[in-house]
Amino acid sequence: MTDMASRPRHVVAQGQDGDEAQGLGPGRYGNGAAGVNTNNASTGDAPAVPPHPLGIKPLGNKYFFSGHDARTSIGTFQVLSDEALLQLLEYLDPRSLRLLGYTCRFLFACSMADDVWKTIFLESEMGKKHSFEWRGSWRATVLGLSREPTLQIDCSNVFSDMLHRPFVCSHISVDHYAQNIPAANEIDRLPDLSYQEFAAQWSKKPFILTQCIQPWPVTRSWTIDGLLSQHADVVFRAEAVDWTFRTYCQYMHNNQDESPLYLFDRKFAEKMAIAVGREEGAAYWKPECFGPDLFELLGSERPAHRWLIIGPRRSGSTFHKDPNATSAWNAVIQGAKYWIMFPPSAQVPGVYVSRDSSEVTSPLSIAEWLLEFHAEARRLPECREGICRAGEILHVPSGWWHLVVNLEDGIALTQNFVPEAHLGGVLSFLKDKADQVSGFKAEVTDPYGLFVSRLRDQRPDLLEQGLRQLADKKRRWDAVVGNGDVHDSEQPQKKSAGFTFGFGFGDEEDEEDQEIP
Repeated sequence: MTDMASRPRHVVAQGQDGDEAQGLGPGRYGNGAAGVNTNNASTGDAPAVPPHPLGIKPLGNKYFFSGHDARTSIGTFQVLSDEALLQLLEYLDPRSLRLLGYTCRFLFACSMADDVWKTIFLESEMGKKHSFEWRGSWRATVLGLSREPTLQIDCSNVFSDMLHRPFVCSHISVDHYAQNIPAANEIDRLPDLSYQEFAAQWSKKPFILTQCIQPWPVTRSWTIDGLLSQHADVVFRAEAVDWTFRTYCQYMHNNQDESPLYLFDRKFAEKMAIAVGREEGAAYWKPECFGPDLFELLGSERPAHRWLIIGPRRSGSTFHKDPNATSAWNAVIQGAKYWIMFPPSAQVPGVYVSRDSSEVTSPLSIAEWLLEFHAEARRLPECREGICRAGEILHVPSGWWHLVVNLEDGIALTQNFVPEAHLGGVLSFLKDKADQVSGFKAEVTDPYGLFVSRLRDQRPDLLEQGLRQLADKKRRWDAVVGNGDVHDSEQPQKKSAGFTFGFGFGDEEDEEDQEIP
């Protein structure tokens, strides 16, 4: 799992918990490319981005400028790239950073970069607080500044992609990229499905159901304002922070972050004292169309599987696959989400996977990916796109790549599950990619062995089917790579080699503190 405080800005671990597993944004200062392209040809001319409030311009504009370049006034710091300089500033205390900004225009521009202050906040004592007054920006919050407008220094002779790009990305129109979806790309939309229809035709395809979750009480009672009135003091996980819902709502309604923090909490039912299931008074239940969830056989030992998701417009998740080869459903209670998806074998533009698939590298935020790669991705025949609106639910098949972004402030519920059609894939993942398995409690040292044991006890017919799928997959792989006699792979192993799994941070609560969904 990725810990924001350690600043690993490029790598997002594959198989993160939740079907909207949120990578912590781009390599914030790690992508030294020229300024972003703000005119995406895939959907026509994008709405204009306003000028930077300090007058900062992209680096390319420097070559058409004949006046004094502000960067020449930073002395010894000139030996550092903008990327390195901004990373260095993150290690200063707030007073030193503020004073350094008063020395020259370029350093003033750097000292105003809110991403620098975000890191300082997260690594300070304030970053450990559950409740405080959010003042509209990370800088103002750390320094306790008034929200009143303040005098700004003219930085029109500052040229830096590192300083200009986050501003551009925080002002792009995400609605623009969700428009004009080609007919061939549209995710199928259906009123509802029976389990028989799902198992026979739809378990390996994404789709949106428009008339499935209306019976849920939460579809009629949950709004952001309503939850705030009832659960203002409940502490929820939002990426690297644990904030009261009151504090998160202050942030959600008043921030200019390129990648806004996403509330993504796996213990929401306990925290909110709500029941989930078909029992009397339950808030919601799993849709019947998806059939049995085979991970339910694990009982209390199953990995984390359900989450409450709340986020502002522009928040969302960069490209990822769901954990442990599970499938997922994502139900929108309020708002609307734009999804863009690719099948497991697709090469997603701008996304790079390590040879063993253990790491997914994408030095781009959602906004940067939309600006740079959306047009290319939309032209691929494998591309699927769609908007899931309030009262609708989307299916994410096992192994499918997906990026999701909120078009409006919204609430969603999501759950990962193991359908019969993907049992072999889940067994393969647990067995062959043990180092990538996530979400289990530390005391579960052999997830594969545990799952096989429960299947053998309760669903031996499915175990035989799953092991056969596992053997077939291994045989096909050996045939592709030429690994000797394929007949050996036809004999499924009845007992996996032992291994110890954990996030490496101690007890379960510590694990969740480190976990970034």
